[in-house]
Amino acid sequence: MRITVNGKLRELICDPLQPLLYLLREELDVTGPKAGCQQGSCGTCTVLVDGEPRRSCLLPSVLADGTEVTTIEGLGDAARLDTLQAAFHHYYGAQCGFCTPGMIMAAHALLERNPSPTRSEIQTALGGHICRCTGYVKILDAIEAVVRGETFDESDRTPHPDPAEHEVAMKGAPA
Repeated sequence: MRITVNGKLRELICDPLQPLLYLLREELDVTGPKAGCQQGSCGTCTVLVDGEPRRSCLLPSVLADGTEVTTIEGLGDAARLDTLQAAFHHYYGAQCGFCTPGMIMAAHALLERNPSPTRSEIQTALGGHICRCTGYVKILDAIEAVVRGETFDESDRTPHPDPAEHEVAMKGAPA
């Protein structure tokens, strides 16, 4: 199969019914999408497939063949956050952070379709995304800040990690 992930064309041999989430996390080491409920109910695994939000835990890899997949890693990185990522950081829209990649990807897709959504439209776009920490208010505030055109200076951005620090994510771990 041929798939473009975060701008890089990848050619893989995989089980066609293997969920895209598994392919991303275990075969390509793209760990932004999280393995939450693995039944499509929580939204933590949301990625963009050809610009549309999809639950990667439900999407068989064969249906991603020939597509462009964007994950949270494709929006920005620690050195240069995407505007939505910076807004979530600034407005404390992420508590534990587990749901955050899926929320940001859904919000990104919404803003691409509609750059000026109402709070109600934002809530609808995030329907089915479960956050157990924030109560959604700060998440909605962060997205609305982007809609208003707020910008966030470098002091609001997460600094680049110290290269001397060890990576804590383990292959196969849900985090």
